[in-house]
Amino acid sequence: MNFLDQIRQPVAVELDRYRELFEETLTHEDDYLGRALAYVRSRKGKMMRPLLVLLIARECGPVAESTYRAAVTLELLHTASLVHDDVVDESDERRGQASANSVYGNQIAVLVGDYILSLSLQQAARTGSLPCVEIIATLGATLSEGEVFQLANVRNEQANEDDYFHVIDRKTAALFAACGELAALTAGADASFVENARRFGAYIGICFQIRDDIFDYFSDSAIGKPTANDMAEGKLTLPALYALRQTDDPAVQALAARIKAREASPDDILRMVAFTKENGGIEYATKRMQEYRQKAEACLERFQNPAVRKALTDYLNYVVDRTY
Repeated sequence: MNFLDQIRQPVAVELDRYRELFEETLTHEDDYLGRALAYVRSRKGKMMRPLLVLLIARECGPVAESTYRAAVTLELLHTASLVHDDVVDESDERRGQASANSVYGNQIAVLVGDYILSLSLQQAARTGSLPCVEIIATLGATLSEGEVFQLANVRNEQANEDDYFHVIDRKTAALFAACGELAALTAGADASFVENARRFGAYIGICFQIRDDIFDYFSDSAIGKPTANDMAEGKLTLPALYALRQTDDPAVQALAARIKAREASPDDILRMVAFTKENGGIEYATKRMQEYRQKAEACLERFQNPAVRKALTDYLNYVVDRTY
């Protein structure tokens, strides 16, 4: 049993029910749409978000049907955003395999993403809770806002750390925060616990994104994307932003400007990766990630179920310490 399987243990039965509902929802009788959905469904990843929903809800007692629906609607919204992101970023790979747009083309990928988004809203309605629907609708708008801001920021020559965290707050952190909030809300928790769960999710999301961004400075096929993929897309993430603050060398600043303008050569990008590592960028990003880990740990003090608390502690440790 690997580490993730151990984390899943307290909600193993609930995860089986979630999988059934997710796969049932992401199925269609139409041959072409059905095949496209099956292709997307087969690349569902580690189920980190539904796992978080089910664990937090389990703290409050048996998992309700509305919680299962919330877990499905969040994963569907996330899936739709990934399909759309790959089109926007012109990505050929997702999780180490061909992306939907590279297999079916941009037009079909956009329409499939739209269809999955509609399914997400449908599942939100089936929670029977207007607040849940409002959270999902707001989350969809927030994720889109984050993507637009990120694209606009790529064109902005003056990248900075505040903008970096602004994007995370509206993308990865917002999604994980909604996982915590919807889990507690559908489990019938009081307002104080709902807010605590929301903050716990947000801190995990920030850790998750910083760790992903650190991965981008190292070569490992298990990660599922090539080294310095972010820079190839014109994005300077936290490690590079810190390293750039440590120098006023015009040659380095010019190099950063070429990356932002997507005019950098592969050698340019490798030089920026090396510069970032040599100037403490990885260490700084790791330090910031640990700060958010500590904030998440403080939120765990509200959890009373020993099995759930241990699983959530291990979940947090996995997000921060994972090697892929």
